[in-house]
Amino acid sequence: MQYLHDVWVNWFEGEENGYNICHFHEWRKDDGVELLDQVPLLKIDSVLFNYIENDLAELPKQLLDEIYQKAYLRKNHERIQLDYCFVVSDGIGILVVDTLGYSVPIRKSRMIPRQEQLAYELLESQETISYTYRINEEQKEFHILSPEPEIMNGLTRKERQLKQLLFMALDQLYSSENVAEVRYWYTEWSPERYFEIQHLDFENAWNELYENTKYGWTAKHEQFCEKIIKGQPFFEKLWEVENGPRVN
Repeated sequence: MQYLHDVWVNWFEGEENGYNICHFHEWRKDDGVELLDQVPLLKIDSVLFNYIENDLAELPKQLLDEIYQKAYLRKNHERIQLDYCFVVSDGIGILVVDTLGYSVPIRKSRMIPRQEQLAYELLESQETISYTYRINEEQKEFHILSPEPEIMNGLTRKERQLKQLLFMALDQLYSSENVAEVRYWYTEWSPERYFEIQHLDFENAWNELYENTKYGWTAKHEQFCEKIIKGQPFFEKLWEVENGPRVN
């Protein structure tokens, strides 16, 4: 088994979509970056890699057995053994995974470019390992709180975070079942359609608002997001993480 040493990781916890596991150029100064003293390196097929990157499902038992307690975290001059931590690649993408002792990929991280390059060079001479595992035959379901990758493609980390905040607000709006409120917010988005919107029922008004806001991210999206979350402390806190305190 091959190993990498002195690997910097920036864990994203509980992410089932690869687009939320930020690449190095999107890491922030206040992210909790850690240093792995040693971590095993595995080459797997693309189907399994996609399964690990874009899901929170059971990992192959054979894989877990092979890497058990072979990784170490370096912290305050201590070397801390990790139960199930490894670097995995299909030769195209690459990911660091830590299960926190469970059998699912709870924490995932990208790598810094120099270490990625070193890993790819080591993998060139390594055979792809085949593992037996059961993939959920049902197609993964995306929804407003876990959007399809094409809805997030091309956006920066800040834009993805704000878009997910907007979707959370829209999801809450849907649960209100308040037709007047939905019409109000749809009119905020499309004021030129005011009279038409007043005749829409709740479902149609909400669906049209969602369809009109779900692609891309513009200044209009950001302004709308700021308005719709106003007065909701939890949402405002998430806004402040990305944008700083709101100006009332």
